[in-house]
Amino acid sequence: MTGNEATPLRDENPDGSNPTSNPHLGDLIGRNLSRRSLMGGALAAAAATFLGGGALAARAGAAQPGRSGTPRDGDGSLLGFTEVPASDLDALVVPTGYAASILIPWGTPLFRNAPAFQEDASNTASDQEQQVGFNHDGMHFFPLSKGHEGNRRGLLVVNHEYTDASQIYSAAAGATITPDAAGREKVAKALAGHGVTVVEIEMGRDGGWEHKADSRYNRRVTGTTPMRFSGPVRPDHPLLRSAITPDPRGTLNNCAHGFTPWGTYLACEENWNGYFGTADTNWTPTALESRYGVTRGGFGYNWHVAEPRFDLAVNRNEVNHFGWIVEIDPFDARSAPVKRTALGRIKHEGATVTESRGRVVVYSGDDENGDYLYKFVGNRSWRRLRARGLSPLDHGTLYVAKFAADGTGTWLPLVHGEGPLTAANGWIDPADVLIRTRMAADAVGATRLHRPEWVAVHPRTKEVYVTLTNGTGNTSAVNGNRDPNPYGHIVRFREDRGDHCAQSFQWDVFVLAGDSQYDPRVPATQPVFGSPDGIWVDPDGRLWIQTDISNSSQNRADRGYDRIKNNAMLAADPRTGEVRRFLTGPRGCEITGVITTPDQRTMFVNVQHPGESTTFWDNQFGRPTPANPASVSSWPYGGGRRPRPATVVIRKLDGGRIGT
Repeated sequence: MTGNEATPLRDENPDGSNPTSNPHLGDLIGRNLSRRSLMGGALAAAAATFLGGGALAARAGAAQPGRSGTPRDGDGSLLGFTEVPASDLDALVVPTGYAASILIPWGTPLFRNAPAFQEDASNTASDQEQQVGFNHDGMHFFPLSKGHEGNRRGLLVVNHEYTDASQIYSAAAGATITPDAAGREKVAKALAGHGVTVVEIEMGRDGGWEHKADSRYNRRVTGTTPMRFSGPVRPDHPLLRSAITPDPRGTLNNCAHGFTPWGTYLACEENWNGYFGTADTNWTPTALESRYGVTRGGFGYNWHVAEPRFDLAVNRNEVNHFGWIVEIDPFDARSAPVKRTALGRIKHEGATVTESRGRVVVYSGDDENGDYLYKFVGNRSWRRLRARGLSPLDHGTLYVAKFAADGTGTWLPLVHGEGPLTAANGWIDPADVLIRTRMAADAVGATRLHRPEWVAVHPRTKEVYVTLTNGTGNTSAVNGNRDPNPYGHIVRFREDRGDHCAQSFQWDVFVLAGDSQYDPRVPATQPVFGSPDGIWVDPDGRLWIQTDISNSSQNRADRGYDRIKNNAMLAADPRTGEVRRFLTGPRGCEITGVITTPDQRTMFVNVQHPGESTTFWDNQFGRPTPANPASVSSWPYGGGRRPRPATVVIRKLDGGRIGT
């Protein structure tokens, strides 16, 4: 690339950057799957056959649909809506009996005196700092009141993963990053579009939702916001000493998220490596940089052309400021976000928080082909730690998962001085283990996965679900001998005794994604879908599954995605083994981020990168550019207008719970 910010690739290195010979989950699944057959209907290995019997099967066999006050329709399913068909329309489609409306699209002013969004994308970097960011992703709703009012008023906290030059820059500005004031302005605007938005929202008398532009809670956290480091890794560590930003600034590529029992939000830094590069041909990556996918060209953003902060040859340690989980207090707009280093440095897809025996537990996938699943376990009661003024996220042990072929697994501790992580083997101290988390996991023998993404914990059964979006590198049966595995799958596990602090677990395959027309291992009765990504279990036990089909595969018959069409969100009932497609998104988009109000009568879903360049639609309508940003899509407002990522509000017309 020569000076243009390219559309980021959804998987910059499809082969991953893991050079180890550690076992791949696909190979293990291939052996494990042969022990039982897939259930007909929709989901693979539903609870009655999970692990071929045992305690889970006994529990599932004894369960009666409709018990425990869980709303179900007449046939005993949690899913009471009529499925929508797969769609290639430039529209958001929801089931009959539902309505969807747009809330806080990119560029929405957060304050009454903030600049309005300009349709020609002429807003400046300063404007963008006062507006909702770009490419909405993970999201949570924090009620501002207890009881009924908590369903009508709250804080919506939204991640913004990355920016697209064809959308955020005007035709006059173009996409070229130059080594001058114009180039610095473009980088500044992109940095302002990243990060997190905190915004107060409220339901009106008519049931519609709107944001409050005068709220004291409204806030942007961006790529330049001052940050604090906490835990074993300090900002003065030799690997973090930055020549340009000695005081850490910013958070980048915030994908999925988490939220804590004490009311804070966790933003997760995923593909941060792609923002860095250099024109210095003498620069070569260290072993640490190679393991994290740091390259001279990055993802083609070329920010380093205008901003030395992102030049690997000038400011090498800046890259180590990223790859962390960032804790944000949404109720205090003056508080500094904190990078919690005890949770490790990887490409964090998300940070799913639960608790067990009074301790906080955080699950996180490292979203790259061939990388790992992690778990942080607090070392004492989180309430007692907070009572002493200590963060529960600073005190505990980080583990990485190892899956065995017999359906069992263990959590391997990443503790300095234990196993191979000793000074004699080159591990200097606990901070060194956490900065080089991937390499520590390599050393202990973790199991390579096909892009581990979101994690969800069932609120009743305590089962844990992990989406593996797609990948390459095995010929296992679970992938239908798919190498590459273009459709992905979902793995489920249960910690021993249902204790999330346990160091061993049982696992199986929950569902194989795909299209039976191209892959006979996928049940023909299962709705076609591929590349599961976002996942969430609602309070009733419905499993919501969101898809992120890559731009190079969407809608293409030669990739097996012509019948799957646009990205979508589905819902599954783990107890009956049923899945239905709930909504479909507009062209070029990803569906991501889902949460409801406590009463489950309002759902918030994010539509990311509508109208982004995709091979299929580009061939028909032309590639989007700053001069023609709406060639693929003009969602959400139509009429050839610039496409805008946005949060969608979904309600049932009868006022009932979503999904019933």
